Amino acid sequence: MSERALVTGASSGIGDAFARALAERGTDLVVVARDQARLRTLEADVLDSHGITCEVLAADLTDPAALEAVAQRLASDTEPIDLLVNNAGFGTSGRFVELPLAGERNEIELNVVALHRLTHAAVTAMVPRGSGGVINVSSIGGYQPAPGFATYSATKAFVSSFTQAIHEELHGTGVKAMVVCPGFTRTEFQARAGAGETSRLPDFVWQEAGEVVRCALRDYDRGRAVSVPGPLNTALAAFASIAPGIAGRKVAAATLGI
Repeated sequence: MSERALVTGASSGIGDAFARALAERGTDLVVVARDQARLRTLEADVLDSHGITCEVLAADLTDPAALEAVAQRLASDTEPIDLLVNNAGFGTSGRFVELPLAGERNEIELNVVALHRLTHAAVTAMVPRGSGGVINVSSIGGYQPAPGFATYSATKAFVSSFTQAIHEELHGTGVKAMVVCPGFTRTEFQARAGAGETSRLPDFVWQEAGEVVRCALRDYDRGRAVSVPGPLNTALAAFASIAPGIAGRKVAAATLGI
């Protein structure tokens, strides 16, 4: 029997790349996002190319009822999920005082609350079976406060801390948990976040979604707790870990012109 993975935020970017890479491995899919049309396109592509099964779940994970429906899918005994990829998330950019509160709250609901709920649903089903795993997508931005992305970086700091903690808690259960922390990746994230200032960044800082996913799956296979794709991001993470907090804040603020 082939393994089955549930991927959230699968309609574009890193989520789409995860789904396609897992399909190449022969993994059956459950793909989740708001955009059903894009999910159907993904479904047709992976069915045609790899002959796996692909279940489409159109859901807005900031809606409690939709979130609970996906959680129940993760809890299924008859069609169990072997890997959860919590990729759904978004960012907002700008001064916190000037941003609409509703958008900031939705960001927390998706990036933190939904990820937390789905992780719980997954691991409580997996631990009794003695197998399975979770990959939670964080960001290099979670390593330090980021003026201009205050809520986003705070949500990703939660994801990183939470996932590393449960990685240790799951030791010896046969269930894995890993956080992946991409840097600047060419997806729709920047446009949706209104982060036009990132267009000034040089090409060498950018990665493609496929690169991020290849690194993440390699590190997951090795049982790592943290995956930081690419040498530049690894260096940035190391700097953030040892630099005084004020240094990181000031550098980030100057970079964004704040």
